[in-house]
Amino acid sequence: MLEYDFMRTAFMAGGLVAIVAGSVGFFLVLRHLTFAGHALSHVGFAGATGSVLIGVNPLWGMLAFTVAAGTAIGLLGDRLRGRDVAVGIILSLSLGLGVLFLYLYTAHATQATAILFGNVLGVSLDTVWALAALTVVSMGALAVMARPLLFCTLAPELAEAKGVSLRLISVLFLVIVAVAVAEAAQVVGVLLVFALMVGPAAASLRLTSRIGWGVGLAVLLALAETWVGLALAYITDWPTTFWIVLLSCAVYFLSLIVGPRFRSGA
Repeated sequence: MLEYDFMRTAFMAGGLVAIVAGSVGFFLVLRHLTFAGHALSHVGFAGATGSVLIGVNPLWGMLAFTVAAGTAIGLLGDRLRGRDVAVGIILSLSLGLGVLFLYLYTAHATQATAILFGNVLGVSLDTVWALAALTVVSMGALAVMARPLLFCTLAPELAEAKGVSLRLISVLFLVIVAVAVAEAAQVVGVLLVFALMVGPAAASLRLTSRIGWGVGLAVLLALAETWVGLALAYITDWPTTFWIVLLSCAVYFLSLIVGPRFRSGA
């Protein structure tokens, strides 16, 4: 399997995306912002299709739109109640733009399908280098703000009383989420980003109550689901995205069964 260049490239791209999706997704689930991640993936669809119309790599268009939307979501509401409305408004606008761009984009239906459902086997080496750079930046930013992010997540009132800006932390974190969404879409597509970012993280939170262990486990699960999904796609010739999503869901449902037992000892 690894004798083929495209498979080695796919494993590298999938591994980079899994590291970011697992770690960022853990905090996304912990902060109860999974709907925001889902919305950003749809915003990315508008950015990707729009960028192709003007001859730009879909990754950069998706990145620009998701970062802008993530910033807007963070600025429009620093509380979950207000943010739900902000996310809904931005999601509606982005879906409308996506429909328009898709209508103008009918001459390239194959590439549009890849944006929607992912095509990790078609990722170029240049895209892998871009993903590597984005991984380093996003993981570095997440490491720097991990402590204040946890503080604001677990004790927001106390953090605000100590002078920590909840809105600033929210904006910075959602920008990191936007980068993670843009990366994950290269593997599973914008419609199924939710599975790769939320599935491993949600399963991890069911299996352990420790933050450090939880982040590490989420990354390991994301890596395993991505790489095993690639191997199964090679063996069966079925879509890679299908296998990754199936494994993500299976692991989560399994965590529902064994989770209480593991958490009691973790």
